[in-house]
Amino acid sequence: MKKIILLATLALAGQWAFGQKMKPQDTEDWSRVPEVVTPGKRTNAPSDAVMLYGGRKDAAKWEHDNGDALKWKAKRALTVKKGTGYIRTKQGFGDVQLHIEWRAPRKVVGEGQGRGNSGVFFMGGLYEVQILDSYNNKTYSNGQASSVYKQFVPLANACKKPGKWQAYDIIFQAPRFNEDKTLKSPAYITVIHNGVLVQNHVELKGPTLYIGKPEYKYHADKLPIKLQDHGNPVSFRNIWVRELNLD
Repeated sequence: MKKIILLATLALAGQWAFGQKMKPQDTEDWSRVPEVVTPGKRTNAPSDAVMLYGGRKDAAKWEHDNGDALKWKAKRALTVKKGTGYIRTKQGFGDVQLHIEWRAPRKVVGEGQGRGNSGVFFMGGLYEVQILDSYNNKTYSNGQASSVYKQFVPLANACKKPGKWQAYDIIFQAPRFNEDKTLKSPAYITVIHNGVLVQNHVELKGPTLYIGKPEYKYHADKLPIKLQDHGNPVSFRNIWVRELNLD
């Protein structure tokens, strides 16, 4: 027993002596000085953000899939006009921090997937975070609000009542491809819904599919962000992104 205690004491003494040989400066990292970013007040955009929709003036930043000018209702908020189709940003993005506020109609019409349905898509429509009125609304769990559609069930249902503004804060890390167009690394998504963590750096299995199993296919490094016309008059406001490099 005395021998064990003696060995333990010597080991601790050795660690202390090794630590004494180092200086505080030995573990300081001065290799990169972080860029100064001024935070926005409340949910307003920070200083390095790209504003995608802050009001009617930003309607020109969006178009429909066929290149037509925006047909959705564009005032203080951007509202789906049924039957006009998906819209996309004219600018392409890769890794981003996205803030987007959305509102399902106050009047409840339909149920399940037919109630306050839309979606926010990354990389030109390939990877979807579901938008749905999931307040007392039963549907499949990997299709409710804040799910990575048909892939990941959210950690919690943080939906507000219909007609209330809600917020998603999403960190999207785009997939990487090798020179031969094979997959190098998958996409990852983190989602915070109304201040609640609901997706924690989940590894996407591939693009969003309504039917079937996802499988990665090569695509460009930067593609538009897209919003879905699912036939429900869902509204959006205060949409901004911060471009990131998450390598």
